[in-house]
Amino acid sequence: MTLHEHHRSHRSGWLRATVLGANDGIVSTASLIIGVAAANAAQPQIVIAGLAGLVAGAMSMAAGEYVSVSSQADTEEADLLLEAESLEIDEDTEKEELAEIYRKRGLDAELAERVAGALMAHDALGAHARDEIGITDTQAAKPLLAAWSSAAAFTLGAVLPLMIAWLVPGEAQILAVAIASLIFLATLGSVAARAGGASLMVGAVRVTCWGALAMLLTAAVGRLFGVVA
Repeated sequence: MTLHEHHRSHRSGWLRATVLGANDGIVSTASLIIGVAAANAAQPQIVIAGLAGLVAGAMSMAAGEYVSVSSQADTEEADLLLEAESLEIDEDTEKEELAEIYRKRGLDAELAERVAGALMAHDALGAHARDEIGITDTQAAKPLLAAWSSAAAFTLGAVLPLMIAWLVPGEAQILAVAIASLIFLATLGSVAARAGGASLMVGAVRVTCWGALAMLLTAAVGRLFGVVA
């Protein structure tokens, strides 16, 4: 019987950006809506504020992820260029560095030399990128993917509390948005935890607690500085 292992580390790039975007979309939009509603604003003002927060937040998330991950990509590219130059100047020393890495991982000296030689003959730069620098195809920085995933996830997350605010006006609005948003957050945390192979309960609790705190604080601010109805 062959055991097929389903690893999840290849998901880390898009999963991080997607979870961050959706979580931020729910929390920031729900908090904004609750804060404005707590200040006794009219229904159109609440919805417009939520919609503006959605657009601004999605663009901010996309730009932030793109700039951040682009910086990581630039660093990786610079490291690869430096490694390529080192291989061109002194391939023997680079081979010895690779062999030393394998010796530290448990291979005997002779086998480490043979493995280093074989891998460098096949793809010298790829071997050093993976084993010396730590850059792999699944972990490499992808700015556009991160930006798109984050913006799309933020939009989806923000739409949920915004729809509740639009459908439930009046005195019940704050409570409805808060409860629905906490349910959305718990669901998001569970799904993200399942995709990453973690505990569903832990994933749900950690995002829900932070979301509840954010909504409580913004409600307090709205109530404190709001207008008298």
